[in-house]
Amino acid sequence: MTTFTAATTAETLATVAWAVAEETPLEILGHGSKRGIGRPLQTEHTLDLSKLSGVTLYEPAELVLSAKSGTPLAEIEKLLAENGQQLAFEPLDYGPLLGGEKEKGTIGGVLAANLCGPRRLKAGAARDHILGIAAVSGRGEAFKSGGRVVKNVTGYDLSKLMANSWGTLAVLTDVTFKVLPAAETEVTLAVRGLLDDHAAAAMALALGSSAEVSSAAHLPERVAARVAGGVLGSTAATLLRVEGFGPSVAYRIAALKDLLGNAGPLEEISGETSHSVWRDIRDCAPFADGLEKPVWRVSMAPAQGHQMVLALRMQAAVDAFYDWQGGLIWLRMEHGDPEADLLRALVRQYGGGHATLVRAAPSHRAAVPVFEPQAPQLAALSARLKAEFDPKAILNPGRMA
Repeated sequence: MTTFTAATTAETLATVAWAVAEETPLEILGHGSKRGIGRPLQTEHTLDLSKLSGVTLYEPAELVLSAKSGTPLAEIEKLLAENGQQLAFEPLDYGPLLGGEKEKGTIGGVLAANLCGPRRLKAGAARDHILGIAAVSGRGEAFKSGGRVVKNVTGYDLSKLMANSWGTLAVLTDVTFKVLPAAETEVTLAVRGLLDDHAAAAMALALGSSAEVSSAAHLPERVAARVAGGVLGSTAATLLRVEGFGPSVAYRIAALKDLLGNAGPLEEISGETSHSVWRDIRDCAPFADGLEKPVWRVSMAPAQGHQMVLALRMQAAVDAFYDWQGGLIWLRMEHGDPEADLLRALVRQYGGGHATLVRAAPSHRAAVPVFEPQAPQLAALSARLKAEFDPKAILNPGRMA
């Protein structure tokens, strides 16, 4: 295997152009933190973008940041924190869940995987904050889309098209994101001891209130003990995060206490403890051990999620917890079998959604569809897009389908 290391856009373009001329596939790689997601690649050559690094523009007053695609996300988050700002969609770190190091993700990978975290309910995902990109298509052609201002209209929004493409349409070389001020205060209200169905009702009640809850998650019994060093204990915890200015947060937490006072025992969590809890929920820390056990990420209607999990538990040994008010379900198959057909059938039965196999042995990832199979019309559209951007299937071939 040959690894081509590109430190500039010109070197990236030259490498992809060579691969197109030779009709030889390339694995597109940043720091490899998400390398284990998707179907295993069969490529002889790798394009390593880890040296394509550095912030190229940062204007805090304009809420805009541009960086080369191989720039470590941790470096960008540190810079933003020093200026009281953040990537509001708080992209998750897949590294520990996949058996790697933490804080190895890159800003290009954030967009390619459309990453987000528990604040998805309020802030959306990476695609909702991208302003512009520079990239090299699978034709060996450089192109740009969007710009470096928040108010920008340039016709077709190719920047958003790159979200969740996993490096199969183009090689990102530079990205521009909108950034936002970080919250002054963060407090989490925990309702203790609820079963999954009661937790779903409590989260729905809280999200429907005027308390402006930014994140809502439920950690069932025993799962709760696996976050933030066990600070929550083993009792089930239904967590509601409120952010903003101090007096506003205090008022809204009080309103939530009045609203949920009969649901169960209430606890307040604040400061770094609250940050740690939500960071571990974001990164699926409860399931980071047991690397031989497959992990699934399921997105479906919040009201149906706990019912689907109950039906799944009747037929398979599975551990689970819930984010996004129950709309995101993390599942770990305890017997090492991906259970793809069973899981996807139950997701369809309970209203539909998407199930992605995030962690599994290469043999399992080669044997089952890792990403949710598309309906025929969507599959045809995806094939047309692939043919337009990468007609010779040079970029990450077979990773998604």
